[in-house]
Amino acid sequence: MASSKDWFETVAEARERARKRVPEPVYRALLAGSEAGVTLADNTAAFAELGLRPHIADLPSVRDQATTLMGQQLSLPVICSPTGVQAVDPAGEVAVARAAAASGTALGLSSFASKPIEDVIAANDKVFFQVYWLGSREAMLARLDRAKRAGAKGLIVTLDWVFATARDWGSPPLPERIDLATAIRFAPRVLTRPGWLWRFARSGRLPDLTTPNLVGPGETGPTFFGAYGEWMGTPPPNWADLAWLRDQWDGPLMIKGIYRPEDARRAVDVGATAVSVSNHGGNNMDSTPAAIRALPAVAAAVGDRVEVVLDGGVRRGSDVVKALALGARAVMIGRPYLWGMAAGGERGVHNVLEILRQGIDSTLYGLGRASVQELTADDVLMPDSFTRGM
Repeated sequence: MASSKDWFETVAEARERARKRVPEPVYRALLAGSEAGVTLADNTAAFAELGLRPHIADLPSVRDQATTLMGQQLSLPVICSPTGVQAVDPAGEVAVARAAAASGTALGLSSFASKPIEDVIAANDKVFFQVYWLGSREAMLARLDRAKRAGAKGLIVTLDWVFATARDWGSPPLPERIDLATAIRFAPRVLTRPGWLWRFARSGRLPDLTTPNLVGPGETGPTFFGAYGEWMGTPPPNWADLAWLRDQWDGPLMIKGIYRPEDARRAVDVGATAVSVSNHGGNNMDSTPAAIRALPAVAAAVGDRVEVVLDGGVRRGSDVVKALALGARAVMIGRPYLWGMAAGGERGVHNVLEILRQGIDSTLYGLGRASVQELTADDVLMPDSFTRGM
């Protein structure tokens, strides 16, 4: 049981604790963003433009947050988005899986994850394996086969990325691999956060920057930057390629990165069972409006045929409620749980998920809704210019 001293009340507090606990380059990597950070900022600012319309009597004494996504029962409409190489904590993606299991929810596991999919699914069987269009078709099929054998419940195909990595505030210096020479070079930065270093020392391993899920079980995967380079060198997929990928996977499939209603319809046409409205957390093409601004049009276009998910900018339970009221089935979070892990490991991730649960519950109460299934656009006040014409 965590003490009140260990438990934090908001995602903002998790971020601040993360800043104080991990080395500066690691913290900057968790902030990320691209170019001028316009999209990064708008992802969160847009939620503040949406108002809520409360009731004051006949409020429900009990509120239900349960929902389903990609065939999985969730106790709250929030899942952990796939993020690559979680070398923030020695347990990495396994810690996220355990925390998500404790909160009764699912997680996406990146192809660029630092832990084998088998270990992650052993900690939480509600795992959706995320893939990029990377390498040959034969290599992709081998990854899908491994994910299916391991027990992955669904597939997430991520397409919201244009390799825009430059940042006006500077990208953090991150090594390709951790060895003795690298450790010496980064020692001045790492030694300022001895607690972070001690966590890895106590685990008996250095931060792992390889990608084991891009190869066979037990094989040594390429480094993150090596895998990233191969991805950059792979010709991007067309809709026929995505239809082929759909044919290779017999379970639920989500296409991540949808913004335009016409792309959402094409995703339905190739057999997607879910779409994620996402701009890769503001790490994609800068000046793209916030994901929540694109959600209403996408939900109106395909929400009656596939599950629609919102990914980007969620920092509190009321944000989740706003997204659901505007047509999302659930939301995905990235930075919030990574900050939680940086702040407190597995318990910190669980803390973040429970912060969102509490915020959803209090917002449902104020709106007079007994269930997340009852939410409608009538619960939200949306300015006329909010969707930016999308």
